[in-house]
Amino acid sequence: VNMQFITLLAVFAALCVFANAQVLPPYTEDCQHGMYANHARCAGMPPTFEVNLDQDPSVRWNGVVQHKKKELVAMIGQIKLLVGAISPKIITAVDQYLPELIQKLPEPYGAEIQGIAKASGLPDGEILLFNIFYEIFTVCTSIVAQDDAGKLYHARNLDFGLFMGWDVKNHTWLITEYLRPLVVNVNFTRGGKTAYKSVNFAGYIGLLTGIKPNAFTITLNERFNIDGGFVGMLEWIMGQRDGHWTSFLTRTVMDKASSYDEAMSMLTKEVILAPVYYIVGGVKSGEGAVVTRDRTKLDNVMAMNTTAGEWYVLETNYDNWTNPPFFDDRRADAKKCMDYSGKKGVGFPSIFDVLSTKPVLNQLTTYTALMQVNAGTLETYIRECPHPCYPW
Repeated sequence: VNMQFITLLAVFAALCVFANAQVLPPYTEDCQHGMYANHARCAGMPPTFEVNLDQDPSVRWNGVVQHKKKELVAMIGQIKLLVGAISPKIITAVDQYLPELIQKLPEPYGAEIQGIAKASGLPDGEILLFNIFYEIFTVCTSIVAQDDAGKLYHARNLDFGLFMGWDVKNHTWLITEYLRPLVVNVNFTRGGKTAYKSVNFAGYIGLLTGIKPNAFTITLNERFNIDGGFVGMLEWIMGQRDGHWTSFLTRTVMDKASSYDEAMSMLTKEVILAPVYYIVGGVKSGEGAVVTRDRTKLDNVMAMNTTAGEWYVLETNYDNWTNPPFFDDRRADAKKCMDYSGKKGVGFPSIFDVLSTKPVLNQLTTYTALMQVNAGTLETYIRECPHPCYPW
């Protein structure tokens, strides 16, 4: 059992070796305006796939994998290239020790991972490793905002790949570049009807961005903490399995909860493997909150206080009651631009502008998602950040 955790630790340590420091350019940017109409700083919109929850878990992702097999194989190949440069034995250990952990996952997740591995032709352990990444390395900006009529909008930038191979020549993160082609929209159906929607990376079965039409929306942001994902993962490997994988819990909430209140109850009470922020939006005026979670307990809920004139909640990757580090204050830039656009202008165009302004948009940004729960709308844009651009 110890070899399984040592294997994971070796993988992440090897990836971090390839992170070279970049000097931040002397670059500042005013809040952007009018970006939504032309989908500026975008590399297109991802395809949408159906995942039929009435199908056997081992085959329900086949349609996604068949269309994205080439990109998934390339992504796993890049990870193996980075890790293998340190020691080829690490990849051997991944293939040898991780597959048995799949049997320990709650259903339907174990069967889904095995099905994706079979459909892609990749080893079970490598698909599991691909899914474990998101418990550790996700950096994001999430916003829930309310317009004058009380309608709620939920949006986010998903930033991923920090410290995973800096390409000195092109000034990009290697893993981030391989992830963008894997972005897909997923329409989860049951009984021929939409149950919920999400934005995923092909091959990944958790849920980081999701909408349950006419009920609630959720995004998940990583919370940097000493007692972080590695500790929870070690406990899980060693047999203490009372905790949920953070992104599996989000998907379970999407599947089981029927309202904002039910979603909040589950996200605040369940034991999880890693500290995170769950950002939740509902259908009623004022239903917006940032849930700050420790692995075993609730640390804080920052709810939208509309009676005090608040009209949005915003979260990056730092506790709302502390100051972010000087080298990563995306919070201040995002708030500045939200205040600049104002409550009267709340909608997809204004929030897209906020999420298109550097450094809220940065070299780690893979996609921007825009959600409106009453209409059940989910729009996703694959992003690109023109140079000069902050690395995170």
